[in-house]
Amino acid sequence: MSLASEVIFPPNRHALYEAHGYSPAIRSGDLLFVSGQVGSREDGTPEPDFKKQVELAFENLKAILEAAGCSFDDIIDVTSFHTDPENQFGDIMAVKGAVFDRAPYPNWTAVGVTWLSGFDFEIKVVARIPDAQV
Repeated sequence: MSLASEVIFPPNRHALYEAHGYSPAIRSGDLLFVSGQVGSREDGTPEPDFKKQVELAFENLKAILEAAGCSFDDIIDVTSFHTDPENQFGDIMAVKGAVFDRAPYPNWTAVGVTWLSGFDFEIKVVARIPDAQV
């Protein structure tokens, strides 16, 4: 990894990072590339209630953003993955609306998938690190 890149970990590391060998986020210049976040508990197991799983995924995302000096307002691009988009849409939109409650909204691509390693929702983002942090 070049000197221009830095791994970002949230204060409370999740067991999934070590178990699956990936970084939660990589800072490169003024951009933050956040790996897909799921609704995992601290031990890495999925939250069984779907809406709570989505909320927890956003909480996990928030912890990583904050560790890099960012907030939800700094997100410029979102990709989310859903195991049953048609039936999950209402819960996802409720959580999304609470997090992104005003324009300008980030770009967003939603993808239906058949498998997320026991989870039903995953969200990955690219954020711009505020100028004060660069």
